Amino acid sequence: MTKLRYSKKLFRRSSSKSSTASSSSSSDGGDVGGRGEIEWEVRPGGMLVQKRDGRGDAEVITVRVATGFSWHDVSIGATCTFGELKAVLSMATGLEPREQRLLFRGKEREDADHLHMIGVRDKDKVVLLEDPARKDMKLRAARAAAQALQSRPYRPFIKV
Repeated sequence: MTKLRYSKKLFRRSSSKSSTASSSSSSDGGDVGGRGEIEWEVRPGGMLVQKRDGRGDAEVITVRVATGFSWHDVSIGATCTFGELKAVLSMATGLEPREQRLLFRGKEREDADHLHMIGVRDKDKVVLLEDPARKDMKLRAARAAAQALQSRPYRPFIKV
């Protein structure tokens, strides 16, 4: 991290109210307006940028997910993927992420699609369907297990 000094003339505020507010907030160390220095950082790509203040700028949105007759309101980051949304929904619904199909605006979305790139906004509706192939496999496995239990010959525990 590199600190650069700058002249106060370049970043002077126009009103007297804002200059008093910046001087009072600079005493806690959060604002760099009164100190006269900017903190810089080098990003992994080699770009030199002004250091962020540490608060997350990630917007959190609430997505309403319809599953049959029930609704789930899920709070998730706007830049998350549909795969991450499936992981959150797996805790609420009990369906594993690979068993879920998410539809937004009538189209099935891939796990790698980002919510903000597709256009999901706060309070938008997403439809959750159980994957029909997985549902069929579960049904077949349950039937096979039931048949296996019925076809076993019964043996008495105690011989008379």
